[in-house]
Amino acid sequence: MLIDTHAHLNFIAFNKDREEVIKKCLEENVRMINVGTNYETSKKAIEIAEKYEKGIFASIGLHPINLDTGLVKIKIDEKEGNHFEKAFDYEKYKGLARSASSGRVVAIGEIGLDYYWKPKTKRKLEFFKEKQRSGLCQQLDLATELNLPVIFHCRMAHQDLIQTLQQSNTPTIKGVMHGFVGTLEQLKEYLKMGLYIGFNGIIFKKIEGTNFEEIVKNTPLEKILIETDCPYLTPPPAAAGGGTVRNEPLNVKYVAQKIAEIKNTNFERVAEITTKNARELFKLE
Repeated sequence: MLIDTHAHLNFIAFNKDREEVIKKCLEENVRMINVGTNYETSKKAIEIAEKYEKGIFASIGLHPINLDTGLVKIKIDEKEGNHFEKAFDYEKYKGLARSASSGRVVAIGEIGLDYYWKPKTKRKLEFFKEKQRSGLCQQLDLATELNLPVIFHCRMAHQDLIQTLQQSNTPTIKGVMHGFVGTLEQLKEYLKMGLYIGFNGIIFKKIEGTNFEEIVKNTPLEKILIETDCPYLTPPPAAAGGGTVRNEPLNVKYVAQKIAEIKNTNFERVAEITTKNARELFKLE
């Protein structure tokens, strides 16, 4: 068994063949967590999970990109179908979580900080960052109240996220740093906090400031989760010979294979331990 701990079959990119994709995954013993990025995609993730007896789970949250600060203009993502929200509505999301069948909502996320699009003036930038931090902290409080782990998103903001988590009132934060792209020092800070590290197709790439081979080698297998972030980040082996291919949960096997290669171990061991990690963190049945 493999568990794709970060999928987006709740996005409009899968509107035409969602059930067919899920059927193939279940037949090949691939389970998944569909991750919300706003209220609409969170609600959709729950709807999908509740259609299946087992193997499909949901996470709910407001992604920092979907928090409309009014300070930046963000391009609409045609694969997601963005729904921007002026603020995080604590009670609305809590109600959504409690309306779901038992065991279907397994995490709060993806939430965090994202400075990819940001204001240019210092004053607006500080206000922008504060708005994101506020939304993040409210969602950390919700995770604590509901006793759920957190799926963290972070882009170009690791130092601020580390500082925010260190200063947080949340007792012990359980969760995963999804799609980690950062330095070895930042990785060590997250591991010190007890967080898991999520790896996806991005580990096949070369990105300035991140040595993925070094990062994977320095992350204990017992702290690794595998994911696709589909429909994004298709692993090269999945697209070989066919040009650009929409990513799907079945491609999580290529991520596991790459991790096994880097760690000089076998695929079966990576599959077994990452599945165990996912089950323990998200309390999957």
